[in-house]
Amino acid sequence: MAIDIPHPVLKGKKALVVGVANDQSIAYGCAAAFHELGADLAITYLNEKARPHVEPLARALDAPIFMPLDVATPGELETVFETITREWGQLDMLVHSIAWAPKDDLQGGLLNCSAEGFAKAMDISCHSFVRMARLAAPLMKNGGTMFAMSYYGANKVVTNYNVMGPIKAALEASCRYLAYELGSKGIRVHAISPGPLKTRASSGLKDFDLLLTEAAQRAPLGELVDIMDVGFTCAYLATPYARRLSGETLYIDGGVNIMA
Repeated sequence: MAIDIPHPVLKGKKALVVGVANDQSIAYGCAAAFHELGADLAITYLNEKARPHVEPLARALDAPIFMPLDVATPGELETVFETITREWGQLDMLVHSIAWAPKDDLQGGLLNCSAEGFAKAMDISCHSFVRMARLAAPLMKNGGTMFAMSYYGANKVVTNYNVMGPIKAALEASCRYLAYELGSKGIRVHAISPGPLKTRASSGLKDFDLLLTEAAQRAPLGELVDIMDVGFTCAYLATPYARRLSGETLYIDGGVNIMA
């Protein structure tokens, strides 16, 4: 059966993108791809320190909604969704691209990770996506697509990834369960697993440059991916062309994940 799809393919769609820190952010790649394909954007920034780095990007992408969001601060997430409800009355795409763990817990190995650090990492990096999904679902009246950013270390041991491995594994499982629970509403949920990228978040990992070099050498395509590779993959998954896909973990890594 033919699909009647407008051009640009996401014209009229509304997207909330959480996690833009600068122009190297995976979240920025998603926002830029959505914008290029016609979507309207709501973009958040972590705090006032982050605002000067994010605001010019939001302006360049013509984002009509630009708000602070620290998911660890009570009430901020609800305020964002209240604004989206008031301004748009709908939501079609949600991108969750945030992760955090205390530095000592992140760099000290899983065995030495504190219970408090593990809980904070789980809340910000995983459960916040569940909270966002709960608020987003009622706005996806005609269906929609939700994305959460994972990494290969969720399924295989990656040296120095430490506590984020179990956290991302929980995030991927959450995506599958949300895909099941929201499928009847026409809402699709995916975990996106990019290859290693130079982002502010990755700078906290020990010896990350070595990981980048190894990934480039092992990739069947012979090169690293960039944020726009991730963005356009998410944009495709948000279109009717991918209407029968849900609950997947999509690897965008030049094929690194298939290598032994």
